[in-house]
Amino acid sequence: MNHERQRIRLDKWLWAARFFKTRSLAAQAVEGGKVKLNGERAKPGKEVKPGDRLLIHIGGYEWDISVVALSDRRGPAEVARGLYLEDAASHARRQQQVAERKARLDPGQAIKGRPTKRDRRLIHRFTEN
Repeated sequence: MNHERQRIRLDKWLWAARFFKTRSLAAQAVEGGKVKLNGERAKPGKEVKPGDRLLIHIGGYEWDISVVALSDRRGPAEVARGLYLEDAASHARRQQQVAERKARLDPGQAIKGRPTKRDRRLIHRFTEN
């Protein structure tokens, strides 16, 4: 963690905290309005400091976090989790969304590879009648 600096660019912090795989993806998300700093839209170059609140939308999920520490280096996931503190309600909402998505997916629907000879016969029998 970077203790000398008091502020860091928003896109760089999002990348270091492992919300986005690259800094350019983080910058695109900020420019696209997917990230709000203290309730307002921000630019990628806006500086973040400890105590700031971030609302992050990624792929249908939403994080409501508070910045705890700053870092301009991307490290292991455990270190990245130490850079922020997620709101309990936000965490519960995301866990519920994950559970709902898993419930909607039926493991029997996934087709793995080509149909077997038996499956093909059943398909022909079904489609011919």
